[in-house]
Amino acid sequence: MVAPPDNAPPDNDVLWARSLHYSYDGAPALVEVSVGVRQGEILALTGPRGSGKTTLLRCLSGQLRPQQGEVWFNSVPVHTMGTLIRERLRRDRFGWIGHEPQLLPELKVWENAALPLLLAGAPHRSARNAACEWLDRLDIGGFARKRPGALSRAECQRVALARALVNEPEVIFADEPTAPLHRTERALLLRTLTTAARSHDITVLLATHDEATAAAADRRIALLDGRLAGAAAAASPVADTTEDQAACSLSA
Repeated sequence: MVAPPDNAPPDNDVLWARSLHYSYDGAPALVEVSVGVRQGEILALTGPRGSGKTTLLRCLSGQLRPQQGEVWFNSVPVHTMGTLIRERLRRDRFGWIGHEPQLLPELKVWENAALPLLLAGAPHRSARNAACEWLDRLDIGGFARKRPGALSRAECQRVALARALVNEPEVIFADEPTAPLHRTERALLLRTLTTAARSHDITVLLATHDEATAAAADRRIALLDGRLAGAAAAASPVADTTEDQAACSLSA
């Protein structure tokens, strides 16, 4: 999936990253991470909390600029874009849903769902119609004129999914979107997301530590301590001396 260093990003990879590094206050969150994602693919990023999943999503989506490495979207370098261009890219081409709905309480439900279209300058009526269509698909069309405070946590999360889908983005970044939900709500949200991705040829990067959620993906990549899982295992110290083996035997 990942091209050698001297090659351009593969044509069939809508997203492609090489040798990403990112640290928070000197603590490494990503170390030498490379990944390619095909058009229309649902890719699960798995691993325990703190493994680097969110940081990787934020680098790939342009929210963070990697401190080292490259990120390409449709063969265009995201890592060299200025802040305003990356913001426009996220607004027009990407969708995002996290484990918190992050709805604006002063806006009505349909306005929250239509926000990407309204910010892009879409006509008020067409933005409302598109938002209400997705709200109906998520069985919350009846709440369109209410404020988020009148909805349950699970219903707010459905509004957040409608917002991520409303402009039919090329890529959706989903960061533990089912984590706060009960089993039935989790299944509905995941089914809507994957069905929309298949029918609209949307690429999805789905970060999760839940096995059932990861099973909905076409492919999965595991992260551990900021590295791809295989690389993390190779970087771990191995007790291969006679003394270490003896200590292990005694402790067993």
